Amino acid sequence: MSSQTRLTRAYQKALRIKFTNSDKFILFSDCHRGDGSFADDFANNRNIYMHALNQYYKNDFQYVELGDGDELWENLFFKDIIEANKNVFLLLKKFYDKKRLHMIYGNHDMVYRNPTIVKRNFSEYFDTTAGKNLPLMPSLTFNEAIVLENSETGQELFLTHGHQADFMNYVGWKFNRFFVRVLWKPLQVWGIKDPTSPAKNYIESEKVERRIKKWIADNGNIITIIGHTHRPHFPKPSENLLNFFNDGSCVHPRNITGIEIENGRISLIKWLIETNDDGVLQIVKEYIETPQQLSAYQ
Repeated sequence: MSSQTRLTRAYQKALRIKFTNSDKFILFSDCHRGDGSFADDFANNRNIYMHALNQYYKNDFQYVELGDGDELWENLFFKDIIEANKNVFLLLKKFYDKKRLHMIYGNHDMVYRNPTIVKRNFSEYFDTTAGKNLPLMPSLTFNEAIVLENSETGQELFLTHGHQADFMNYVGWKFNRFFVRVLWKPLQVWGIKDPTSPAKNYIESEKVERRIKKWIADNGNIITIIGHTHRPHFPKPSENLLNFFNDGSCVHPRNITGIEIENGRISLIKWLIETNDDGVLQIVKEYIETPQQLSAYQ
């Protein structure tokens, strides 16, 4: 099966969610939540991520995670991840309880294709204060793709991780998982890059993105938003380019990037730590690309 066929299948089988221009979404991907060890890339940005997500929750955003939320290649057991990131999962639970949480799986959490594994991992958690297991997200589901349908304009936004365009990270993901878990993770402390990751391989990233752009060109230039390569990308309508977007990742050095959809507009943002005039560290949001009208993307 070709990458074009895999993308088409993901689009056709996608969960479809109606929205209006008054709805608000924040899209993050590639958090790679780990166990807090030296190999946990998420740990450095955990506080930034938590602050950003708290702000979005308070402001009634819906959260869409575009895959690779949990690092299940390096880590064999989900319990190690939730123990290191319990506050993160309890915040996700708040979105879940308000029906504002939408999850997509990627190559690093491909096991979430299996509803049994999802139920086992997310049904409950141990609360140390109560001294017993409490419900977490018992009915949580993961999808390969989501299509946001604007009920006012009919416009569609195709959201997926993007590994459909990467043969070894879609078809051969089990081999890559074994390679990373057994060989690469112990070497990561020495700065050796993961050779299976397009995020750390420029040539492979180019190939993946080129295949996805071909699919977009062959399918009516539908707005397509991915993660996977960790490379933020945001075309402006005036540039008359393909409607290919990438929200980046939550494991950049010193910042996280994402895509906001609000008031019928789309923007590329980053959250980072900076020092104010009094020398106080603070977490702030900046626009990488300022909001553009969704309706301008034809």
